[in-house]
Amino acid sequence: MRRKLILGLIVIPLGVLLAALAVVNRHAATLYLNPLGGGDAGPALEAPLFLFLLAALAVGLIVGGCATWLSQGKWRRTARETKSEARALRRQADRLEKELEGGADRRAPPRARLAAD
Repeated sequence: MRRKLILGLIVIPLGVLLAALAVVNRHAATLYLNPLGGGDAGPALEAPLFLFLLAALAVGLIVGGCATWLSQGKWRRTARETKSEARALRRQADRLEKELEGGADRRAPPRARLAAD
């Protein structure tokens, strides 16, 4: 339900906005790749403006995703360590349960031994 709400309120209007932006900004724009060139223009790319805008959006998403992934590294490491510790404890608990079940067959229950004393 939440996913459909997000889709309806954010993604669809954003898609419509990007489509309108692409239609309005169809004219050619030049991107100069030499910002410190002064009078010399240097290498340049010429493409519709909306392609530059969409490329900037894509680069921003990728950089933001990488930054988030890197900043959450310590939490992923903690989760891995906790998971391996939980597995080790579960194996130990299973082993102790098997030992307890095997030993109960050979001995009298603890209450019966106390009553006999």
